[in-house]
Amino acid sequence: MIPRIHTLTGNLLWEKTFTFASWEPGHTQRAQADFFQVGGKGINVSKMLTRLGAPTTALFFPGGTTGAECEAWVRARGVACRTFPLTAPTRAGLAVRTPGRPETTFLGPDVPLETPAVRACAGYLDTCAAGDVLAVCGSVPGWNSPDSEPLREAISRWLTRGPVVADTYGPPLAWLSERPLAWVKVNRVEFGTLFAEEERTQSMTERLVKALARWPVRAWIVTDGPRPVWLAERGRVPAGITPPAVTEVSSTGSGDVLHACLLHAVFHHRQPLPAALHLALPYAAANAAHPTVADFPLNNLPPFGSIA
Repeated sequence: MIPRIHTLTGNLLWEKTFTFASWEPGHTQRAQADFFQVGGKGINVSKMLTRLGAPTTALFFPGGTTGAECEAWVRARGVACRTFPLTAPTRAGLAVRTPGRPETTFLGPDVPLETPAVRACAGYLDTCAAGDVLAVCGSVPGWNSPDSEPLREAISRWLTRGPVVADTYGPPLAWLSERPLAWVKVNRVEFGTLFAEEERTQSMTERLVKALARWPVRAWIVTDGPRPVWLAERGRVPAGITPPAVTEVSSTGSGDVLHACLLHAVFHHRQPLPAALHLALPYAAANAAHPTVADFPLNNLPPFGSIA
């Protein structure tokens, strides 16, 4: 039985990207081009899994007209989803691109999850098949609040019957690190927040060894932009793997593409994590060389093969 990968996005984003020839603060700016996409780490992961032909369901919390537009966009791309509506509108964001300058993103305020939606999501998680995979992706506003307790309890129950992985930060990262997850994928900055200040100057190898000893997570994957991705799992010496070099257009979503490919390789193709990471890195690099998330050409990339 091929497991379905359920991605949980707790902080959906309605995102417009404007491209300018140049821009300066304090002046009216006129964009040369614009496009819309839905942001949220779990959305990106499920979108990439769908492109790979992998069974996935995106779980998210849309609200208002922005949320409705996000849901329509996801469904139009053939991504299976289950939604848990909020009364508050989904947050909006604006990304600004200018040749020769770093991409800048402006984000609206987070939208806290509401009790009825959290309970509905928790109930759905309890109905998923044993052996399915749950990927907790991105931030979850109000994670430590009583309103989110049903979600935390549902994830604890999931761990008794199937794998859980995480690519998150802040309170969810601290909470999930205390559980026996299959892995935590995290960027280097967020990984550092798990350690005391005096430990943050230690080498990545030293901190990864400590992470394996300190928390029950079975493997850690630490990304750092175009620099080596570190992998630490029980019984192996931590190692860094350098991704392919590309001319970066936008790094947005590249870590999510990496995560999708890891999930597909490990849970659908039964690859060990080191082999899965080597397979996934060219996809993440290809995404960074493309202006939108998980839309890059798949030809010339190493194939995963059929899972039929």
